[in-house]
Amino acid sequence: MHFQFTEEQLMIQKAAKDFAENECKPGVIERDEKQLFPKEQVMKLADLGFLGMMVPPEYGGAGMDTVSYVLAMEEISKWDASTSVVMSVNNSLVCFGLEAYGTHEQKEKYLTPLAQGKKNGELYIGAFMLSEPEAGSDATSQRTTAEDKGDHYLLNGTKNWITNGGTASVYLVMAQTDPTKASRGINTLIVERDWPGVVVAAKENKLGIRGSDTHTVMFNDVKVPKANRIGDEGFGFKFAMKTLAGGRIGIASQALGIAGGAFELSKEYSKTRKAFGTEIMNHQAIAFKLADMATRIDAARLLCLKAAWEKDSGKDYGVSSSMAKVYASETAMWTTVEAVQIHGGYGFVKEYHVERMMRDAKITQIYEGTSEVQRIVISRSILR
Repeated sequence: MHFQFTEEQLMIQKAAKDFAENECKPGVIERDEKQLFPKEQVMKLADLGFLGMMVPPEYGGAGMDTVSYVLAMEEISKWDASTSVVMSVNNSLVCFGLEAYGTHEQKEKYLTPLAQGKKNGELYIGAFMLSEPEAGSDATSQRTTAEDKGDHYLLNGTKNWITNGGTASVYLVMAQTDPTKASRGINTLIVERDWPGVVVAAKENKLGIRGSDTHTVMFNDVKVPKANRIGDEGFGFKFAMKTLAGGRIGIASQALGIAGGAFELSKEYSKTRKAFGTEIMNHQAIAFKLADMATRIDAARLLCLKAAWEKDSGKDYGVSSSMAKVYASETAMWTTVEAVQIHGGYGFVKEYHVERMMRDAKITQIYEGTSEVQRIVISRSILR
């Protein structure tokens, strides 16, 4: 593992930083308040090649490494976590899942436009559908069914808390085909949003990442061709778990960026805000908060980069991604709370950004596997 980035990685980092400051920061408060999906920003992410960063060029991607992905996610998340989660889901869950386990035909038909983020000039992104009303952390309790009808499946059920649920063109849906086999009876199906029987419910009114497009999606007798099943019969649950391991690197990077953004704002604020005759950075109570922020953020960054390096090296990165996610997400929550405290009354005001960052940080402890689930993964590994 090297501690020096390549010239290409630094260029990607700078491009992401410039994009975040010039394209994401303007209007981010309004998008949060009005729950506006950042379509313009996502379309520009597609132009940068950031929606299929790790997909090979032969399937429309940029062919970058996971370290570059972490760097880009961190920078964009510093200003707009609603935009970065669209990028994370499309890269880590949808594109990765199709690239790693899809057939050549599935890749040509779906992965190529997903990696490009566009099709016929229109936005073309994906969504990953595992969670249900009674299947959150317990992902084995799938109630959505895919009844085998010979040459197709008949899909019925409900999926909850789906990022990109209303804007995605393609869904990767986990569904139970053989309940007698429990998790081994689950399949992953590629479903197109405009197929008959697909119903998208109203957008969720959320605490944070309010610009992201989160919906409940229902399936009523949706006919899915057998050619749209990913992997062998019963591979769906393994597909979900393997894909989520990479997704955790994306969300860890998002959490890292949220924490970094709050830290940078707090540091600058401490240099200008005066109390008791001097800038508040000169008060040890504030200086120590900033020191702890910097230390935790640096530790979280190293965990994210370690997981990314292991993935790029072909190593087993499951535990590393869980460590990165649980630590980075808790760092984001702690750092943003402290950032509001440093800003005092101004921290409670929307125009100073840190209150939004605090709200955005919370979800990183929940989606792509809660902190409790990550600790299960880690403890099982160390207690073998």
